[in-house]
Amino acid sequence: MFFDPYYFLYIAPALVLAFWAQMRVKSTFAAAQKVHTSLSGAAAARHILDSAGLQNVAIEQVAGHLSDHYDPRDKVLRLSQDVFGARSAAAVGIAAHEAGHALQDAQNYAPLVLRNGAVPAATFGGNASMIMLIAGMLLSPKIPALGILVPLGIAAFACVVVFQLINLPVEFNASARAKRLLVDHGIVATDDMVYVNRVLNAAAWTYVAATLQAVLTLLYYIMRFYGNRD
Repeated sequence: MFFDPYYFLYIAPALVLAFWAQMRVKSTFAAAQKVHTSLSGAAAARHILDSAGLQNVAIEQVAGHLSDHYDPRDKVLRLSQDVFGARSAAAVGIAAHEAGHALQDAQNYAPLVLRNGAVPAATFGGNASMIMLIAGMLLSPKIPALGILVPLGIAAFACVVVFQLINLPVEFNASARAKRLLVDHGIVATDDMVYVNRVLNAAAWTYVAATLQAVLTLLYYIMRFYGNRD
């Protein structure tokens, strides 16, 4: 199990998709960086948030490349240095996407509420599933009762899959909101929205790839531990 080549065969489609999506994000982001906008990423996000009455949501700059995210616990929108101060279609597109998450939070958007509620289980499942599976596999021959760790490990990883599936509509909706808000507020010219669309659509494929990998990994676990039984 530790170096099973069949695992990589199982998740190969997800790995190929993830590689393509990352390359697509890189190329579309670089192209959209060349399209000038009147507002920076931070200013665009601030305008969108204030227009929605979300003056309580702060905006901070964080380190890292494309490390942008919205923190619903602290009500903070954190933008990477490539987005925070940049005046480009790439920057305002990503900033508007994260602002979209803040709007979802303020409106109690159901999939976001479900996703936030699933975070603890997904975090536990991601950390504990492999330990349970390995321990169950190694220890059950000597202590049969510990064989229960295998189905528990699979169930724990299933929480990761559920989280990823819930996350997809959350991300798609945030991008749809961003595209609409940028046009409605006149932040990006209609002709230049093609660049924003390409960046956000490419980013969406990274979430699809992550979900596919989680699903295929779960199927691998089920096959690995139960597929050879009569």
